[in-house]
Amino acid sequence: MNMHAQPQRTLAETALIDAFGERLSLLPGDGAVMVKRDDAIEAIKHGLPTRRIESWHYTDLRRLLTKVPAFEAGAVVKALAPVLEGSAVLPVLNGVSNAKVPEIEGVTVQRLSEKLIDGSVAPGLDPYGDDDAIGALNTAFVADGYFVDIADGAELEKPIELQNLQAGGQSHVRLLTRVGAGAKAVIVERQAGENDEALVSSVSQLVVGDGAEVTWLIVQEQPDTATHLAQFKAHVGKDAKLTLFVMNAGGGLVRQEVVVRTTGQGADFKLRGINLLAGDTHTDTTMVLDHAVPHTTSTEVMRNVVTGKARGVFQGRINVHQYAQKTNAKMACNTLLLSDDGEFSTKPELEIFADDVVCGHGATVTEIDHNHLFYLMARGIDEKTARGLLVKAFVAEVIEELDDEALVEALEARLDEWFLTHG
Repeated sequence: MNMHAQPQRTLAETALIDAFGERLSLLPGDGAVMVKRDDAIEAIKHGLPTRRIESWHYTDLRRLLTKVPAFEAGAVVKALAPVLEGSAVLPVLNGVSNAKVPEIEGVTVQRLSEKLIDGSVAPGLDPYGDDDAIGALNTAFVADGYFVDIADGAELEKPIELQNLQAGGQSHVRLLTRVGAGAKAVIVERQAGENDEALVSSVSQLVVGDGAEVTWLIVQEQPDTATHLAQFKAHVGKDAKLTLFVMNAGGGLVRQEVVVRTTGQGADFKLRGINLLAGDTHTDTTMVLDHAVPHTTSTEVMRNVVTGKARGVFQGRINVHQYAQKTNAKMACNTLLLSDDGEFSTKPELEIFADDVVCGHGATVTEIDHNHLFYLMARGIDEKTARGLLVKAFVAEVIEELDDEALVEALEARLDEWFLTHG
């Protein structure tokens, strides 16, 4: 008889399981939510994902997550000035939402802890697959966040900024948003902190109603030794448009998952992403996009800058279902390596079961073009400044696609801050 022994648990796995037992009585939730929590910790007991699991092949979480900090309930952190001036800020501070939220016309805001207590969010806590480690971690420990409901037809005059800020050891937050039919909104998801040893999990769930238009920005600027495990999940309705912009400019161990499904004909999804990698960090952006109905479109463009000993990953999988005829989907990943010690792995995938589609993908990895560098230096620009101009131009190209002056200026300002530190 063959017997397969359970591998010995790592220190991080043991710490997570012990922490769940210690905090269980403090976690909000009705019976249905507590069942989901129990299922989630059971998944963690079976072990964190390793490179043997295909979707985690380039990010061996079991090996890379070496320690788990304790919860620090007394840690103090204050909300930040918004990325976009004039935004309505909804802060989550050390895993707890602020009870006082601004009044926004056409928007209803509810603390997630209330929806955990009444059990209304229980169905949304289900994992999206067998390898949903981030979802399991978040479901087990999440205590608060926000539910934002934007009314049908509402056109928000100012952006909403959802801030997830940490000064303590661990933080687990969930941000739920429903954008009603025909509504228009700009939403910024800000992920930042002050604790170098923090472990953060954050799950954002978005439903875009029929005919709605949403621009969602994820700005991740964790300390360079913090662990940030995040997930963005969205359903895009009929004739709806979703533009997702992701900027990773921090974190020691980062995994940002993007899981999107088109649920109505005419749906359009755009992903634009920038990974700014420096030092001895590891950043993984993994996307799964389901074209589930006919006549839908999508484009994904990632730009990556790698310096020092940083390691980066982009995995992008587009699934075109059998009935999703007339799908138009394109994906590209472009990487600029500025160091011989840096690494970037790209894995684009297309899984197509329809026969009347236009789909394609491409990937490039390159260094700075020395002809371009010589051109600038020949005109009196010193080498460091010339290299900076070329790198910024490489990255800024995708920012300018947003076609919104305020958004472009805000993101370029964050670029300048990163280059000032790592240029």
